[in-house]
Formats: sequence, structure tokens, C-alpha cells
Amino acid sequence: MRVEPAMTIQTSVIPGSTRDPMEIALLRGLRVEPAMTILKSLISLRLFRARRMVHISVDNEVANGLLRGERSALGGLCPFGAIEADGERVGIGAACKMCLVCVRDGPEGLFRVHETGHLRTDADKTQWHGIAVYVEQMEGRIHPVSLELIGKAKELAGEVGFPVYALLMGDSLSEQAEELLHYGVDKVYLYDYPELGSFLIEPYANVFEDFIHNVKPSSVLVGATVTGRSLAPRVAARLRTGLTADCTKLEMKENTDLVQIRPAFGGNIMAEIVTAGHRPQMATVRYKIFDAPARQTQKTGQVVNCGIPQEKLTSRIKVVATTKKEKKKTISDADVIVAVGRGVKSEKDLAMARELAELLGAEIAATRPLIEAGWTQADRQIGLSGRTVKPKLIITLGISGSVQFRAGMENSGLIISINTNAGAEIFNASHYAATGDIYDVVPELIRKIREGAGA
Repeated sequence: MRVEPAMTIQTSVIPGSTRDPMEIALLRGLRVEPAMTILKSLISLRLFRARRMVHISVDNEVANGLLRGERSALGGLCPFGAIEADGERVGIGAACKMCLVCVRDGPEGLFRVHETGHLRTDADKTQWHGIAVYVEQMEGRIHPVSLELIGKAKELAGEVGFPVYALLMGDSLSEQAEELLHYGVDKVYLYDYPELGSFLIEPYANVFEDFIHNVKPSSVLVGATVTGRSLAPRVAARLRTGLTADCTKLEMKENTDLVQIRPAFGGNIMAEIVTAGHRPQMATVRYKIFDAPARQTQKTGQVVNCGIPQEKLTSRIKVVATTKKEKKKTISDADVIVAVGRGVKSEKDLAMARELAELLGAEIAATRPLIEAGWTQADRQIGLSGRTVKPKLIITLGISGSVQFRAGMENSGLIISINTNAGAEIFNASHYAATGDIYDVVPELIRKIREGAGA
């Protein structure tokens, strides 16, 4: 399913109305079947709100006319718990998802939809050129996800003849900037200031915004790290542009539109998101999704030292002290992984998987249901809500292969899957698949390994 601002569903605006006809239909309580049509309706409504800045307000006069008990009962109206009603006052909280249920089902006139303007949807694409990568660093050490994004940026840029830019900010980073030139970057834009020695969201966002305004890259890629997830949304909000988080694939159209692919609606579909009318296009990508380019002996490109007004480097936050977290080995670092899913019937049966992992020198990982059951630690979960892994070998035991799980491991070097269901989705991502009961296959596999006969 492709989601674009150009509307998935062709509709027309009713004369004299500023509302989308799909919104009007939903407000009138119309129910459309089948389920796929409802899904498209929700997407259409989301796109309506994406193009038009909308909010919900409470009419105090109507609220004051309600009985105290009626006001208190309003809290149960919102499926997301966003209505704040205590009998004295009625308000809309931050949990509001703009589903408009309150407008449709609440007392008449109490909740009102307001349009506060239109987002720009007519960006001149010819003014935006190149693909930029935010290069994250900590104490001078470049995060490997940045190199992976440079590799992907080079691939995407090659399809439309764009240059690749790297944005590097911090203190005393001239050597790191020169090192990036070994990875095929055309230009490294370096903001080198003592005030940027520690990550502070205000000056870092100011520098990022300054870079965008001066360079005008068509697309910007950011690592989905703790820092990247804090920085990218703030910058996107300032620029009034779109940001797609946790992309699993990226593609480039001939017209320079970036197709940002990620699971949506609980992993039931892979959404292809295109911010066709906005520039720059912004996306975050997790570590271990793409491959880093090989370091070249010769340097190419150039380093551009950038200046920024001193007041843009000030922050209301002061770093008093930094405590380093003890580094632990995680499943993201493992070369071999044995992953278990709901095909494992009980917690004690994990011993079978652990025995196989021990023989292979592997780490144990699991799917979300097993984590939620408390059978193993949360940091051993694979998937978009857990860790992204790219081992040389991964063996999955009793895992059906949801979109969320596959997105977290499908780039592994060799994938071997065992499942009783011959139609399991995990087989579509596997290099080798065995249809069978893990309680029969795994003990035999262990026996073969112990005998030295191989698998």
C-alpha cells in the first residue's frame, strides 16, 4: 500500500465546505465495509490532517450547560483517554489522536474542529539537491549507523545523480571529518565548536537547522539512536516537513521523492511513505539495517568548515556530570543467534534452545510474546520494538515471522528457520527452511553436532 499526500482515495471537496468528504462521512457516523475500505478511509483522514493543521477545542458555554455528572461521564468517550473531565471542567489532553470520536459522539457543539492553516505542499524540488547524513559521534567516536547510512545514501544518490553530504558537529573533530572522506562522501559539513562538545538538544537542533537552510539537501537520513530520535523530530517540526521513523527500506524515485518503507498498523502492512510536497524529506533508520561501505585508501570530496552565530550555540541546559554506562554485549553484536518464538511450549523448554546455542557459540534471542511472558530478558527481543540484528547466522525456532520481527533480522547473513507451518511468513525471509516440530528437529540437530557429523 502506498501512502502519499496526493491521496490514496480520489475525493472532492463539497462546495462551501473546507472539510474532506471522508471526514464528513466519519463525523456522520457512516460505517463503510469491508475492512480494507475502512483502513483506506483512516489513511485518507490522516492525510487530510497532515495537509491541514487541525485541532479540537471545547466550547465552554456548552460545557457549563451540562450537569456535573454529564461532564464527569465525558472521560469515557475518548478511546485514547484524552478527554480531561472532572465534573468541574472539560479539556483535551496531549493523548488526543484526532480520531474525532468526541466530535461525532459527544454532546452537540461541545467539541469543535478548527483548521489553523495549511502546510505547504508545493516545495520547489529543483531548489533541493543532494542526500545528507547526520553523522552521530560521541567523544569523537563515530557511531557505525552513520557509516551504514552513508552507504545507503550513496546508493540512493546514484539513482538520481545527487551528491552525498555528511553533517558532523562537535568539538575538535577535524580528524573525524577527514576520515569520512575515505567512505565516498562528496562534502563533509563540519560545525566545530567547544559548545557542541556534549549533546545538548537546543544548539544541536540550531546547527542542524542552519545546515538545512544553507545546503538544502533533498533528503536527510538520521540514525534511529537515542540521540537521533531526540534530534530528528525537533528539526522536522521546525522545518514543517515530514519524518518517517524506523524505516526498514529506502528507495528513490526518478523525481527525487524518497520512498520510506516501514511496517504500519501493527505490522499488518508495509507502508510506503512519500512526502512528495515537502523538502527536505527526513527518515530515521536503525543500526544494522544497511551495510556500511568499505573504507577506501584514497580520500575523495572535501571538508567544509561552517560558521554559526554564537547565540545559536547557547543552551538552557548545563551538563553537570557524565556517568558512563557499563558496556554490555548485546544480541546486536552477536555473529550467531538462536531465536525462539511461540512454538516453544513452556519456559523450561528454553533449555533445549540454550543447549543448541551453547554448541554453536550463539546468543539466545526471542520474540515479543516470550519477553512479555517473562521467559527471558527484554534486551534479547528481536524486532522493531526490540533489537535489530544482522548476524552471520540466525536459526529461528517456532517463529511465525511477523512483519515486526522480520524487519529486525531480515538482513542477516544466513537465515535457517524451523516451523511446523509450511506457509509461515518466516520462510519467505529464510535461506533454508525446515517444516517440522522443533521438539523433533532440535534434539536431532544437537545430537548430530555432538557427534561431529554436522547439520
